[in-house]
Amino acid sequence: MKKVISNKKVTVINGSHFSDLEGFYEEISRLLMNDEDWKIGTMDGFDDILYGAETDITWENSQKSEEDLGVTATKEFYENKIRQGKPFNVQLIRQKLDDLIDGNGQTLFDILIEIIESHKNITLILN
Repeated sequence: MKKVISNKKVTVINGSHFSDLEGFYEEISRLLMNDEDWKIGTMDGFDDILYGAETDITWENSQKSEEDLGVTATKEFYENKIRQGKPFNVQLIRQKLDDLIDGNGQTLFDILIEIIESHKNITLILN
């Protein structure tokens, strides 16, 4: 069997370095955007910087992040967007909140994992 060796770097996200979504954005900005004059502050921004990224990702302490970015944090995230109103689609966000409360919705952690996994050039390892 032939072993494939990747020349890509490995970015290590450490879940013990943050405990909320803003902290995650700060960690990712520090890891992937050292030479940039802007920082990630949204899920869309996170998704955007992964296009063309020449890295694989190892998420250390991912269990902690899964708890930190779980149902409680996600509920607060959606409630804040509903309170803010425009430019957010409040009806869609209410539906996502209802789904989350019913046990069928994605948490912030799930959404971040989905974003990473949508980039087929990136291999994600959860530790």
